[in-house]
Amino acid sequence: MQLGEILIEWGKASRPQIESALEKQRREPVRRRLGEILIEEGVIQEADLLQALGRQFGADVASTVGEELLDSLLVARLPVEWARANQMLPVRREGRIAVLTCDPTRMAPLEDLALLLDCEPVPMLAPRREILRAIERCYFQKHDSAEDLLRDMKASSVRPPDVEAVGDDLLRKADQAPVAQLANVILLEAVKARASDVHIEPFEKKIVVRYRIDGLLYEQASPPKHLEAALISRLKVMARLDIAEKRLPQDGVARVRVGEREIDIRVSTIPVAEGERVVLRLLNRESTLLPLEDLGMPDDVLLRFREALKEPNGVVLVTGPTGSGKTTTLYASLQEIDTGHLNVLTIEDPIEYQLPHIGQMQVKPKIGLTFAQGLRHILRQDPDVILVGETRDLETAEIVVRASMTGHLVFSTLHTNDAAGAVIRLMDMGVPSYLLASSVRAAMAQRLVRRLCPLCREEVPPTADELRAMGSLAERLAGARVWKARGCSSCLGGYKGRTGIYELMIVDSKIQEAIREGRSVEELARMAEAMGMHTLLEDGLAKVRQGETSMAEVLRAVGRNVGG
Repeated sequence: MQLGEILIEWGKASRPQIESALEKQRREPVRRRLGEILIEEGVIQEADLLQALGRQFGADVASTVGEELLDSLLVARLPVEWARANQMLPVRREGRIAVLTCDPTRMAPLEDLALLLDCEPVPMLAPRREILRAIERCYFQKHDSAEDLLRDMKASSVRPPDVEAVGDDLLRKADQAPVAQLANVILLEAVKARASDVHIEPFEKKIVVRYRIDGLLYEQASPPKHLEAALISRLKVMARLDIAEKRLPQDGVARVRVGEREIDIRVSTIPVAEGERVVLRLLNRESTLLPLEDLGMPDDVLLRFREALKEPNGVVLVTGPTGSGKTTTLYASLQEIDTGHLNVLTIEDPIEYQLPHIGQMQVKPKIGLTFAQGLRHILRQDPDVILVGETRDLETAEIVVRASMTGHLVFSTLHTNDAAGAVIRLMDMGVPSYLLASSVRAAMAQRLVRRLCPLCREEVPPTADELRAMGSLAERLAGARVWKARGCSSCLGGYKGRTGIYELMIVDSKIQEAIREGRSVEELARMAEAMGMHTLLEDGLAKVRQGETSMAEVLRAVGRNVGG
């Protein structure tokens, strides 16, 4: 039965509509499918067309493509460019090989696939958008390792890369030079491993490649020394750096794609004794732009922190060492702001991600645009909420405090060990205590700890050394059992992913008075704890008992003997 007759029989289209579409099809210089014209004219939906084609060709129809269908081995010899261009993907269904397609009338590519797979795949219909998504997921799962690629490469084929456009697709490799393929595979493996950084370190007789995963560095397959110059030149080209300049440090930004997902990469090079050292920071929007509830804050901390975000003015401080997730917390906080009715401006160094409906300014010290200078200009832009990437000096600190006192809500970060220390740090910079008492609304300290793998974690009693390190909190573990890492094939040394531990000090009238009187950090901390603040160590201990992380991780992040 013809497609038009099926649609008429099902009541999806009338005979005049079919005849009109056929007439339009005959008039067009490039003949299009009848179904495409009917969808364009709004007569039917894509789902209706697929069901009708399924009946016409005796093919099954899937509205979505589940993970159980995907098999990366089937696409081992099939270039991703071919799959995208033909909108076809071989899959496994109930032990048989099928091919996802939205147009079973295209026989030539089906015949090509049959030759490649050495079998007759059964057509399976799915929406075009679903097929393209399945292609990206399947090729992302495909195991292309740098080790395998290096095994196939020959020294004679290696040459410095030509300059080409940025925005490479890491899944594409069919027409790339070997060194470009190597660079892409290194980056793709890093993305798959959820790495935040890639380190390429030259030594006298070798190059070391390491990924930073969940805060720690792990060594990977190393390229041979003779590829060093070509590989580093390729990375420089991607970041639009000067490949001829090897004596001075350079910084740049590259952008790559993994299918439809774009990833920005900050590239930093420095000259070292044996060549140039390159560090690539992978700025993955999915791992940085998280909602507040996904950061691991305890319920009471989340509730009180959200209340601080609703203040009409004041300073909210987030503190912790480098790499403790402060930027992620600030970006999550900005997502809680009503940007449709409030003017939100930021000054950052550097801008990690461009946020919608928010004005973001990049610090440029070389031309005199410092945090303080930029903040002065931001205040002339009628802001309601201001984010200052870091308060580094007295000038910036004074402007932050005075801005909060003139009706602005200001977020900023500091490098201090605990929440109470944030106020003392600003005093040490030279900000008067009476100004701080009036302006600071909340200070939150945080650290990142690795999550235990739920598949292999092990419940054990705490060791004597761990109990000593817990200080006065050790009594809470009397007779208790905690969890430790063991390690399995689905994790790294027993850990997978990270979560935060937090310490939130809300500045109420009593703490305001203590700040005004210039009390010590210890006194401020004791007052905050008396009002219900849980310390970093206490929050870490709670996550240990819940099986989220281990004692070793908490002590690594917070330090020993913190509990007194």
